[in-house]
Amino acid sequence: MRRILESYLSPLVATLLNLLLAYVVYFISRMAYLLDNWSYFSDSLTWEVLQGGLVFDTAAILVTNIPYVVLMLLPLHWKETRLWHQLCRWVFVVVNGLALVVNLCDAAYFPFTLRRTTTTVFGEFQNEGNLGGIILTETLRHWYFVLLAILVVYGLWRLYTSPRLQARRLSWWRYDLSTLLSLAAVAPFVVAGIRGGFATAVRPITISNANQYVDRPTDAALVLNTPFSLYRTIGKAVFVVPDYFQDEQALSAVYTPIHQSADTVPMTKKNVVVLIVESFGREYIGALNRDLEHGQYKGYTPCVDSIIGLGTTFKRSFCNGRKSIDGMPSILSSIPMFVEPFFLTPASLNQVDGIASLLAQEGYATAFFHGAQRGSMGFMAFARSTGFQQYYGREDYNADPRFGGDDDFDGMWAIWDEPFLQYYCTKMADMQEPFMTAVFTASSHHPYQIPDKYKEVYPEEGIIMHKCIRYTDMAIGKFFREASRQPWFQNTIFVLTSDHTNMSDHDYYQTDLGGFCSPIIIYEPADTLRQPGEMQDKIAQQIDILPTVMGMLHYDKPYFGFGIDLFNTPADSTWAVNYLNGIYQYVKHGHVLQFDGQQVKAVYSLEDSLMQHNLAGRVPRQAQMERELKAIIQQYMVRMTQDQLHP
Repeated sequence: MRRILESYLSPLVATLLNLLLAYVVYFISRMAYLLDNWSYFSDSLTWEVLQGGLVFDTAAILVTNIPYVVLMLLPLHWKETRLWHQLCRWVFVVVNGLALVVNLCDAAYFPFTLRRTTTTVFGEFQNEGNLGGIILTETLRHWYFVLLAILVVYGLWRLYTSPRLQARRLSWWRYDLSTLLSLAAVAPFVVAGIRGGFATAVRPITISNANQYVDRPTDAALVLNTPFSLYRTIGKAVFVVPDYFQDEQALSAVYTPIHQSADTVPMTKKNVVVLIVESFGREYIGALNRDLEHGQYKGYTPCVDSIIGLGTTFKRSFCNGRKSIDGMPSILSSIPMFVEPFFLTPASLNQVDGIASLLAQEGYATAFFHGAQRGSMGFMAFARSTGFQQYYGREDYNADPRFGGDDDFDGMWAIWDEPFLQYYCTKMADMQEPFMTAVFTASSHHPYQIPDKYKEVYPEEGIIMHKCIRYTDMAIGKFFREASRQPWFQNTIFVLTSDHTNMSDHDYYQTDLGGFCSPIIIYEPADTLRQPGEMQDKIAQQIDILPTVMGMLHYDKPYFGFGIDLFNTPADSTWAVNYLNGIYQYVKHGHVLQFDGQQVKAVYSLEDSLMQHNLAGRVPRQAQMERELKAIIQQYMVRMTQDQLHP
């Protein structure tokens, strides 16, 4: 009896031992994720994080290893051969080896997104022809991950447990019955593990459930694992309409994205020039950080500092997403990123307005410039869909005999910023006024290189990004010097912002809110209404750019935009919103409120720069802020799902 029982349990025991080995692999990958991003997570490794990580690892391990479990416990007598179990061994090692690799790759990608990667990443890079170079560069930079992966996969192979081949000692029906019973016994635990619990009220866990184990949204990335984030977002509906407000009238009374101008001044048809500077976070700009490092911080942007001295900025300014593909909809169409990048959702096929389309209807010439190949990042498609009549990319630069052609290509992404911004300025001189243009720079981007001739001028300092910021700042300065000589300069509104933020070396800029701090600089050479160099005590965000520009032009027709007109809105009514790892962050009234879609998770004073003191339940305006945020979310979801991104 004991021998028969041992034979019954043998495949099951081997399967369970090997699944425990998979848990070790996921734990190692989480520790690698933590250590490689230590500056973001140094205080984050708590018992709750480990407990949550175990829940999500269980789900991922069981989902990805279903083929292995079935192969091991398949109730077929004839499969009990060494060849069959060698196949099982290969399946197990390959599946869990791949899980390790994607987790390690995501550890390298985390500083750019502050979240785990989802399936939208495949759409984000589908038009890029340089992925091989990017992967090679990051592989060399993270060589220690390669070594770790080799060691762990080798350990998987050597430590794998194979069951004893005892089926021949049993009749076929006894063996098949035993393995069938093993499979039946395991099945409920597999289902419960995938769902996140045994209780019937438990819904299958999703990415947002990670927030119940952490105190700040950034830490949710440490709880999750990348295989889970990938398979859990396959084919899922991105936008789900909540029912916070049952009545459309009540919803619109709290918040509406439809702007009805009350301006009685005739429209002023000034040129509009928008510079979207890659990864140009607020942190790098000395003029916007006078109090940093006890007032000793100089920053890396002397040219942009001088522009700030001529224009208008805002005390607190934020981007509305963490990726380049989030920046364009936010800046040019006043659409923030909620849940997933707008580019990569079905809503991107909706009718979408933007600065370009609104002004094109008023007789403006419109053009978008990006020094990468046409189609890169999906920018060309979005530009065309939002009213840009012309698109100028790397191919167009190369075809212009006035410039250096592909000799100015950075070898990875695009034309270097210095020559491309000069090209941008020159092409605007060829355009008929009034015009609206936007340029998206590229040099302050992975792999963080600058032209050889500037490597001694801008040596390595601080973090790897700083030399790129200095180079791009120089290129922006040259652009404005050349633009100032043009006849169209005085009749132009310039807006300078970043698409998103990037790597940081100051604690504040690594917080949940600090990771969204982008500059918003408005410079109008002929402006007589505002004091040069004024920093207004307001909250600003990328989605405010469209309404603010329309207000400056005295645009008098209804238009759509989630943001506000900064110059015609009282300081106490300005606000910002962004989304991080399932948490909405709403900034207003001197506080930031964090909301998971169902309840408030935290409220912090903006003076609490490191977000260390949760004031939830103790802020008088918390209920009002929550109600306003719910209205913004519901308007967003309704309009995305019902194609209402226009008046």
